[in-house]
Amino acid sequence: MYLIAFPLLLIPFAFFNMVVFLLNMPLTDEEKSVVFQIPLVSEVTMPPVLDRSMPVTISDLIVAIGMLLLYVEVVKAVRPGGKSIWDHVLSFILFVAMAAELMFVPRAMSSTLLLLAVLGFVDFIAGISIRLAQPKIVFERAGLAPSVSQVSDRS
Repeated sequence: MYLIAFPLLLIPFAFFNMVVFLLNMPLTDEEKSVVFQIPLVSEVTMPPVLDRSMPVTISDLIVAIGMLLLYVEVVKAVRPGGKSIWDHVLSFILFVAMAAELMFVPRAMSSTLLLLAVLGFVDFIAGISIRLAQPKIVFERAGLAPSVSQVSDRS
């Protein structure tokens, strides 16, 4: 399957911007930004009694989606075809855009965008590191390359 040079972390970044700027939804107010509740157990009993719940906010959901997409980005980087240089350039541009928005746009300054910027940085550094660690395959025409015995005799 061919995956185009598209940074997948652009999806949660765009979702963050839609929530903050278009929908005017709060990211920090837990009462207004709760998406769903995860039921929890306070004591280990049989059968389990679900008497507590953990609220999951929209910012938690954005960061969780970003983490899952970071995993997909790393899988894209280690597959045999690997990421092209354009994937790394676009990942770097996305990281710079996230960091610039975090620093210069007061309305976007939140821990959610900070975590997305960290994920973007990890995506860029992991992609470069994986690309540099992959072995280089050199194809040479027959008869032009020295044989293994000739190379070992020189040393």
